[in-house]
Amino acid sequence: MNTTVRMPAVAGHFYPDKAQILSQEIETYTRFTGEKIKARGCLVPHAGYMYSGHVAGAVFGRLELPRRFIILCPNHTGRGEALAVMSEGEWLTPLGKAPLDSALAGTLKRHYDLLREDSYAHLREHALEVQLPFLQNLLPEFSFVPIAVGTTRYEVLEGLGETIAAAIQEAGEPVLVVASSDMNHYESDEITRIKDRRALDRILELDPRGLFEVVTRQQISMCGFGPAIAMLTAAKQLGATRAELIRYATSGDVSGDRTTVVGYAGLAVI
Repeated sequence: MNTTVRMPAVAGHFYPDKAQILSQEIETYTRFTGEKIKARGCLVPHAGYMYSGHVAGAVFGRLELPRRFIILCPNHTGRGEALAVMSEGEWLTPLGKAPLDSALAGTLKRHYDLLREDSYAHLREHALEVQLPFLQNLLPEFSFVPIAVGTTRYEVLEGLGETIAAAIQEAGEPVLVVASSDMNHYESDEITRIKDRRALDRILELDPRGLFEVVTRQQISMCGFGPAIAMLTAAKQLGATRAELIRYATSGDVSGDRTTVVGYAGLAVI
């Protein structure tokens, strides 16, 4: 039987395309010697590793990682379904193949008919792909469900989060919900930090409705606020009681250009 393999879209661009170099780079980002956090969900950025790899790596390196994941990302390309899932096959990165969790994907689709099987939405999307090398470098094996979120309707996002919580409860074992998002885009460092703080305060309060309102009303260009809302909703239903900001940065910290930046935040929902 032929297995569908989703080929890497941004290897050599967002992150190194040579396995040894990639693995060594990730090790520098994820190095952590303290006590690990057992989280129900997390928020990680998805820019090129030179800008946001240290933020994403700080999160993954801090967490006690399970063997199953649901990874939510925004749909930057606008292709395909509003809630696009893949259930069968593998995703390829320079570190090898990462298998999809067919059983968990099937449960999600049975519980929520707005989730549609759609590989086209994932074909060129970078926001989910860039998370996989971190997991491949930290875990001997894992499986995941990829969901590209192309809607900003709160009721749909809330329903997705409720569905994820129900599917994880049905699975009967730990599943980490990963929301991939950058924060405010292309304003000054000063304005970006102010806007990002407003959004992050709502996440830290475990307030998905508040996050929706502050992002939409105050024009905060957080590209993955939809995935974040679904993740928060799921984590709360699974018993999360607090969130912790692990690292925050802007692209200006790397480039030195503070006139126009992108914000990056890494959080754990516990």
